[in-house]
Amino acid sequence: MLEAVVEPMLQIHEALPKQHAILHRQLLRLIGDDEVCQRLMTVPGVGPVVATTYKTAIDDPARFGRSKAVGVYFGLVPRKYQSGEIDRTGRITKVGDAMARTGLFEAANVSHSGS
Repeated sequence: MLEAVVEPMLQIHEALPKQHAILHRQLLRLIGDDEVCQRLMTVPGVGPVVATTYKTAIDDPARFGRSKAVGVYFGLVPRKYQSGEIDRTGRITKVGDAMARTGLFEAANVSHSGS
């Protein structure tokens, strides 16, 4: 009975890295000629997944009047609580595109921990 459960799990464990490599090569092929993604990947911690996620989330850069508006769009601004004499700055608001925000956050932590 144990073999019936373990054997399919071992097959999955063997297949996952192969499928990951195939998907990674496909992604690299897709963004190979994309100047924006290539430029984004020069930033430490930013790989093809983060570059693609960021580019698709931004879509049309012309809709942002200032570069600060991009951070606001992704929810990367501190949450504020103000009431009377209390003025507290908290964690990021987490409003906006969660996938792009997560990718940017992870890329920042990878590049920051590597220095």
